[in-house]
Amino acid sequence: MCSATDQPRGLILAASSSNAGKTTLSLGLQRLLVRRGLAIAPAKCGPDYIDPAFHAVASGRASINLDPWAMTTEDLTARAATQAQTADLLFVEGVMGLFDGAVNGQGSTATLAQALGLPVTLVLDVKGQAQTAAAIAKGISSYDPNVTIGGVLLNRVGSAAHEHLLREAFASVDLPIVGAVRGSDQLQLPSRHLGLVQAGEHDALDDMIDRIADHMAPDVDLDRILGIASEVTAKQEGAAPLQRLAPLGQRIAIARDEAFSFIYPHLLKDWQDQGAELSFFSPLADEVPAEDINAIYLPGGYPELHLERLATAHAFRDAMQTAAAKSVLIFGECGGYMTLGRSIISADGVEVPMLGLLPITTSFADTKLSLGYRKLSHRSALPWGGELAAHEFHYATILAMDEAAPLFAARTAADRELPSMGQRVGSVHGSFAHIIAPLKTTY
Repeated sequence: MCSATDQPRGLILAASSSNAGKTTLSLGLQRLLVRRGLAIAPAKCGPDYIDPAFHAVASGRASINLDPWAMTTEDLTARAATQAQTADLLFVEGVMGLFDGAVNGQGSTATLAQALGLPVTLVLDVKGQAQTAAAIAKGISSYDPNVTIGGVLLNRVGSAAHEHLLREAFASVDLPIVGAVRGSDQLQLPSRHLGLVQAGEHDALDDMIDRIADHMAPDVDLDRILGIASEVTAKQEGAAPLQRLAPLGQRIAIARDEAFSFIYPHLLKDWQDQGAELSFFSPLADEVPAEDINAIYLPGGYPELHLERLATAHAFRDAMQTAAAKSVLIFGECGGYMTLGRSIISADGVEVPMLGLLPITTSFADTKLSLGYRKLSHRSALPWGGELAAHEFHYATILAMDEAAPLFAARTAADRELPSMGQRVGSVHGSFAHIIAPLKTTY
């Protein structure tokens, strides 16, 4: 582990595209580095709830989100420095392809690499390729001179002969190969409609990560990978304060279980740093919010997988309705928003009653993907002045909605106006948007 005087180092694991095996390799590498005795501080680029939970199991440390679209450069560097403070290596997993993001690549892994000044280890899925893989890597490495590709990690290599062809091709492009991992159908992480199945739903996730690490161990050069890392920029004295969202209240009760798990760690830490007292309860276990709270947060997750348990959680229902009657501020995001509604229709067409605090019925029987960053503004009791940076990602549709005050005026990342998002009735607020941070002044 770093001594008090050592500066932690960091690197970013990125890929040429989505589905290149980046998350699987990320978990295996983190576990291999931990086995070596290093303290790994994990992070995820972009608005992702699921991968950070996997990171925590692989590394033994909580992971954070570093979102270069929603967060300022100053925020990114400060949060990265804090995360790396007591570790040997800040290990950041990228999102999608290296340069893929919102408008003009905003929010991409490449923009995060530039903001943090960290080099990239590039994952390439080479199944069905040989010399072409080297050409792709060369093109990526020369695409933006402000992004440093320190090495290439080849994935899904077919055989020793395949690896030989790849190494011959890469000899001419001046990009070191730091690993050539054989393909295996046994190392696929299970997924569902919003991405990977959550970490908490795996009975033997730790064993699976060990199997991934064992599979990768003969094929990766950890010394070369560590050699790519560079120093993490230290947190600057006198730097501008973080752009933090105010707490929902002084005492906040937060739903947290398998149905409500999409919570950004940085938000909770920011609220605590500002003096808020947090407590947690499980609607699935029919638990109720703590007494004497003045705000309730229902985050997103997978309520559609637990509809009957939610419908029969009578103590939870009664407590929420009592809180609303007492004008306790209630805020729901995505899955939490749907749970605040009248009912949710399951994928097989069964309508299940929910809390009935907002006049909306949502459905998984007729799905449509809604995905993208959102710029939001509002006039409500929410304690967030100014505009908000948010993300939307769901397949549920609104089947019925009675008239209620809209919660957010919404725009895309490209500033295209969208229909209003969400509803508010009294002290109850909800929308499909996941709030990330105060909106930056420039994009």
